[in-house]
Amino acid sequence: MSDGQALLRVQTMPEEVVTNSEAETEAAARRLAERLPGGSVVLLFGELGAGKTRFVRGLAAGCGLDPEEVTSATFTLVQSYRGPKTLHHVDLYRLSAAEADDLGLEEMAGDPGAVMAIEWAERLPRAFPGAIEVRIDDLGEDRRRIRIG
Repeated sequence: MSDGQALLRVQTMPEEVVTNSEAETEAAARRLAERLPGGSVVLLFGELGAGKTRFVRGLAAGCGLDPEEVTSATFTLVQSYRGPKTLHHVDLYRLSAAEADDLGLEEMAGDPGAVMAIEWAERLPRAFPGAIEVRIDDLGEDRRRIRIG
């Protein structure tokens, strides 16, 4: 199966899970990352405090990286974590669509040895074809509804 076919398989398998702790949220993301081929883009949607960065920590673990290294990218915009599978972590919270367009994310998305996770993806100026959307809803306390599809 080619990487493109694997990505298509991941995309066409919508998944919804309710997690009851930060550890369960990270585990859901880890399982997703373990299935993703290099070159995948994960778009994260959710309110402030919904758990997007916690989800990215789980993606890091699934890429063979130390999840404790992942911090909020709000002030640095893009952080890259290198390992068995590189993770590019992008946070568009403080940017307009025009400013996001200047980051060169399309070039970064073409990295065949990496996964790119974009927080606040609704601020992107245009869609990423083939991207996987992850929507996280805060259900109170540490409970989250995570929809992947």
